[in-house]
Amino acid sequence: MRTATLALALAAGLIHAPALADTLDAVVKDYEALANPAEAETGWPDISPRAVKARNAAYRALEKRLAGLDGQALTPEQALTRTLLDWRLDIMIEGARFDEERIPFDAGDGFFNAANYAAGNTVVRTEADARAWIARLGELPGWYDAQIANMRRGIATGFTQPRPTAEGVLAILKMAVAQPIDESPLLKPLAAMPPGIPADRRAALIAEGRAVVAQAVKPAQGTLLVFFEREYLPAARNTLGASGLPGGKAYYAYTARRSTTTDMTPDQIFALGEAEVKRIRAEMETAMRATGFTGSFAEFLAYVRSDPKFYAPDLKTYIEKAAAIGKRLDYALPRWFGKLPRLPWGIYVKPPEMEASSGAYYLGDPEKGVAGAVAVGRASYRDPLFGLTAWMMHEGVPGHHLQIALGQERQDLPAFRRRDDITAFVEGWALYSEKLGVEMGMYETPYDDFGRLSFEMWRACRLVMDVGIHWKGWSADAAERCLRENTALPESVAKGETQRYIGWPAQALAYKVGEVRFTALRRRAQAALGEGFDNRAFHDLLIADGPMPLSIVEHRVDAWLADGRASPAG
Repeated sequence: MRTATLALALAAGLIHAPALADTLDAVVKDYEALANPAEAETGWPDISPRAVKARNAAYRALEKRLAGLDGQALTPEQALTRTLLDWRLDIMIEGARFDEERIPFDAGDGFFNAANYAAGNTVVRTEADARAWIARLGELPGWYDAQIANMRRGIATGFTQPRPTAEGVLAILKMAVAQPIDESPLLKPLAAMPPGIPADRRAALIAEGRAVVAQAVKPAQGTLLVFFEREYLPAARNTLGASGLPGGKAYYAYTARRSTTTDMTPDQIFALGEAEVKRIRAEMETAMRATGFTGSFAEFLAYVRSDPKFYAPDLKTYIEKAAAIGKRLDYALPRWFGKLPRLPWGIYVKPPEMEASSGAYYLGDPEKGVAGAVAVGRASYRDPLFGLTAWMMHEGVPGHHLQIALGQERQDLPAFRRRDDITAFVEGWALYSEKLGVEMGMYETPYDDFGRLSFEMWRACRLVMDVGIHWKGWSADAAERCLRENTALPESVAKGETQRYIGWPAQALAYKVGEVRFTALRRRAQAALGEGFDNRAFHDLLIADGPMPLSIVEHRVDAWLADGRASPAG
């Protein structure tokens, strides 16, 4: 494979430009080839220990090359690219020592869904496109075998997921094995071939793809299921927290730094969570009284969780209400943002095989003609409607779709900057967007505002729950109590969320930490500019240049204020 070869060559020092001739563009190009192997190959990333070791060595070599650019004249945009790449390389190099390839999945998502995601974002326009996709499908069994080998190393070294997480994945694998071939999402790109391909060729290609799924992919899924039942599940650990892993304390502290893009310790994050839970609870009490309810907080939670008037009768009604909210949001955007994306967005119902995934925004692709999508589960209508506005602002606009689509359209930026998934930025921005809805006038009733606050409390609880589980040794029930006692989330959601945090250490920390930083920066800008503060210019500054670590966002806002560029957006 080209990328594995490149990694090995770089690690051996065989591919490098002379020091005086090296450029930032060259370093970025080599990084992108290494970091996105699936785009440089016809198949799937090589995740064998040999290839991973070579890539990690290549990252270290790239970091040295980046340092060797000291003294070269760079434009402000190039300087930002260099800073972002340096941060990314640092965090990847630090993380390499934990060999995370041994656990390639979390609660409900992981390598077993990668092909489904790829299918959803693959557009077949020519026969060559179809054959390329069929070839990728043919390489899935080998990729699954490599994942099994890595998980066996995890078993041998005690680096496994907890048993509840493994049981959840086992149920997903059983569903995949039982799914009829003709219902496989892997065949959807072929089913959508354009009429420009002759009918007989379309039929032949579909038959060829179906044969690959039947003769190669399905048996590989069966092998994976047997491995999980007979080897992984019996070896899954009985402790819940990451601290129970070998070197677990150091590992969790690292994942917290990676997720939040800060140097906050787990204990500092926990303290922030406690403070936010206390603050938000007081605001929820106020919102509850604004509804006219006179009982206790616990009685109010029982009321809104059980009264049918707060719920849609079916999925169709739920989607219709979500779509109406989406149009209200689109109409309001120009007053708050100077730059808006061209790529549209809509609502998409998750297929059954993706129901357990926590992902609720599906990336669009302007180049392939794929719109962004807020993804709803088939049971989403069981969620309370008073939380729907906040959820749409988070997953749609001005949350994920607005921020991600704007970044995708920046063709003048390196690809890694357009698509980088820096969780504290991406999720922090989406949670900030929920709060922005108050000023935008999107929450029409006290119940809607209570729903927003319930969602914010949900993210504040994550700070105490995640640290509690992975750092302090809490049980699942002790962690879940924060959601049961302080949010309007249905009990089933509270349980599912708790399992998500157990299986995905530190990821949930990013949301609240990011939102707190965005909110603080806005207050800083408002205080500095007074009546001269312009929401459109400020929001464009935050998200127009792609995702980045929070410390860099803070530096950019300070520089923006210092040099007087805080003028209204055009």
